[in-house]
Amino acid sequence: MELKTKVHAEDGRQDITITREFDLPIDLLFKAYVEAEFVEQWMGTKVIKLESKKYGSYEFETHNPQAQITLRMGGTIHDLVDNQKIVRTFEMAGAPYGVQLEVYEFEALTDGTSKLNMHVIYESGTQRDQLLKMPFRQGLNMAHSRLEEIISKLK
Repeated sequence: MELKTKVHAEDGRQDITITREFDLPIDLLFKAYVEAEFVEQWMGTKVIKLESKKYGSYEFETHNPQAQITLRMGGTIHDLVDNQKIVRTFEMAGAPYGVQLEVYEFEALTDGTSKLNMHVIYESGTQRDQLLKMPFRQGLNMAHSRLEEIISKLK
C-alpha cells in the first residue's frame, strides 16, 4: 500500500523533506497544527502548552493506560505566519535524536485542498538515519490520515 505522506531522504545528508496533500482547505490544515484541541485529537497526546505565536513554545505528553508519561516532547516556535508557515524546534525527552529544526510550509492547491511541505534538519546524519530505521514513515502517514479524518469534520 502506497503511503500518502512522502518522505524523501537523500544519502549523506542530515535532513529530510516530507510532503502530503490533504482534502482540507488550507485554513483547516493550519488550525490542526496551531490549536490545542485539534492537536490533541489527531496526535493522541495531551497538550501541556501550545503558544502558537512567534517566540512561543509548546509541550506535549503521551500517557499509557496507567497514566504514566511515556513520551514528552516540545520546543520553541521561531516563526509563525497564519496559513503559510511554522518554524520550530522539536525534541523528545530521553530520546537519542537530539533537537531538530522543522520548517512547515502550507500551500493552498484549490479552495478545498492543500499541501503540507516539511523540511526537517537533524543534528547529524547519524541521528536522522536512526530515526528512519524505525517505522517513522508509517507512523507519520497514520497521523496525517487521522488529522485529515478528524479535521474534515469541521468543513
